[in-house]
Amino acid sequence: MSSANTAAATEQAKPFLSINNIEVVYNHVILVLKGVSLNVPPGGIVALLGANGAGKTTTLKAVSNLLHAERGEVTKGSIVFDGTEVQSLSPNEVVRRGCIQVMEGRRCFAHLTVEDNLMTGAFTRRDGKAAIAADLERVYAYFPRLKERHGSTAGYTSGGEQQMCAIGRALMSRPRMILLDEPSMGLAPQIVEEIFEIVRDLNQKERVSFLLAEQNTTMALRYANHGYILENGRVVMDGEAKALASNEDVKEFYLGVAGDKRKSFRDGKHYKRRKRWLA
Repeated sequence: MSSANTAAATEQAKPFLSINNIEVVYNHVILVLKGVSLNVPPGGIVALLGANGAGKTTTLKAVSNLLHAERGEVTKGSIVFDGTEVQSLSPNEVVRRGCIQVMEGRRCFAHLTVEDNLMTGAFTRRDGKAAIAADLERVYAYFPRLKERHGSTAGYTSGGEQQMCAIGRALMSRPRMILLDEPSMGLAPQIVEEIFEIVRDLNQKERVSFLLAEQNTTMALRYANHGYILENGRVVMDGEAKALASNEDVKEFYLGVAGDKRKSFRDGKHYKRRKRWLA
């Protein structure tokens, strides 16, 4: 293999996002994440799974640096995005580098129109009106429903349309990675599938990488390449998405197959294998 090919292969092998053994503390007291480590490869879709309170949203906010607004901070470890440590950067600097978070709960500016919401996503850009207008049309191509409702007040659109608006607004910043938090929350199954199909299109056509926090395990693992499972602020299992989807422990934990005897991953053999994450 030539040196050029070797260099290209090495670059491809580097994680696009690397979270390395981080701890997150709120109010200087409450330890929420305890030695979390995970990687997102270039052009990958990685699912972050776990029940409510497992630490999924906190992990995303640690990357996007939105913890300080809630009196939280990364006290140990490092977060490297595209070769640069970002845990000490401001949120807008993280966005400028190409990493943006779509918050859970379909957070739009309810009093603005759909199109005005989308345009707020281009606030950090300095590449001119023509480029922004072209990207607006690109967003409408992915979300035709938003084009139909572009003049409607966002607060009066449906839940699915608001979720599309939130993702479209993130796309207006020209991201290379999107941190997507609970996109299926409160939406009908048909709308959820439509949104996940768009996520896959963005990944394949635009090469946008995704770190996806989701409680809908079945849907997340259908579209992801790799998955990590959080429990009580720790990574207790990870693997290829197909392998996790067929894993009996995962089925039991999420589908409640064991009824009242439902297990914690702490009691399983897989947790013991993952002790190195907790070092």
